[in-house]
Amino acid sequence: MFNLFAFVSYVFVSCMTPGPNNLMCMANGTKYGFKKSLKFCFGVATGFVLVLLCAIGCNVFLYRYIPNILRVMTPLGALYILWLAWVIWRDKPKEKKGKGMRLDTTAFHAGVILQFVNPKGLLYGMTLITNFVFPYRRSVGVFAAVLAFNWLVVLFSNICWLLFGSVFQRFFERYKKPLNAVMALLLVYCAVSLFI
Repeated sequence: MFNLFAFVSYVFVSCMTPGPNNLMCMANGTKYGFKKSLKFCFGVATGFVLVLLCAIGCNVFLYRYIPNILRVMTPLGALYILWLAWVIWRDKPKEKKGKGMRLDTTAFHAGVILQFVNPKGLLYGMTLITNFVFPYRRSVGVFAAVLAFNWLVVLFSNICWLLFGSVFQRFFERYKKPLNAVMALLLVYCAVSLFI
């Protein structure tokens, strides 16, 4: 049976937690201001929907040609969600390595392109579609609703990070442990709900 609370929790926790796009939105808001950086937020949300469309296509193929894939994908999805909970709970900062290619981080196309090299987004898309959508509903209407809901949540998340810029960063630093604990527990709930 479809668990709406687990689905919504997974979407919000995954989209609102710090990731490459949210942090880039925050940095853009601080550096370039809201108006100039807004195009990037729309690009991220649009690119994210394109990633989800790819995940739907991949799942259609897998379910059509390998019908027993759910037995494998559900435990893998649960393990991935538990791993995310562990990462959020631990909250170790990543080391920065060298300087890479420069990209206009305020452009719409930059937001779209970056979704296809964002491991968090790619894994999120496969986990969401495989574990929260495909076992229960496979209609075009449901896919459209999931895509629209995710587009709105990603856009909302990006705009929050953009608006608050350094203020949001200070808030997370100040209340890091309790916020991470709540988000990690919600993700554990999501992983467990896949088997109930």
